[in-house]
Amino acid sequence: MEKLIMGIDPGTNFMGYAILKTTGKNCKPELVVSGVVDMKKMSDPYLKLQRVFQRTLQVIDSYHPDELAIESQFYGKNIQSMLKLGRAQGVAIAAALQRNIPIFEYAPKKIKMSITGTGEASKEQIALLLGKFMTIPTTISTLDETDAIAIAYCHHLQGNLPTTGNPKCKDWGDFIKQNPDKVL
Repeated sequence: MEKLIMGIDPGTNFMGYAILKTTGKNCKPELVVSGVVDMKKMSDPYLKLQRVFQRTLQVIDSYHPDELAIESQFYGKNIQSMLKLGRAQGVAIAAALQRNIPIFEYAPKKIKMSITGTGEASKEQIALLLGKFMTIPTTISTLDETDAIAIAYCHHLQGNLPTTGNPKCKDWGDFIKQNPDKVL
């Protein structure tokens, strides 16, 4: 069953977005489109939010994704940055809701863990590993864009978790035996 997943890395200076096409449980997803909305030169914070909303709707209306995966807020030392990020996230979610698209949120550590196996991986490590899981064009130049791809890929992996009918794994060795297709 084909499914399009939109991933968004929200932000008020840069917003990364990506659309992945998945065709089955054990198939590699295909990157359909990805990009970055650059709002760094915009000074009005409300116009930035408008731009996030408009571009999110444009991508949705162009590609008609089935689901939206978005990075959830995380607690940081700078409260103002966290509030701005929350606004951008809310506006992107509102755009998806405008088109009745189901929303799935993932914490940054969950995204890192699903791709690298550790919640402490760097953005560069994530970008490098994504290239092993799918074909990523060399034209991708920002980590915001690869983050959006990672968010969509994380959501794809969540949909491919073993069903409850499968025996549970006791350790990593057991997991590898039960899931040889997951090993690089």
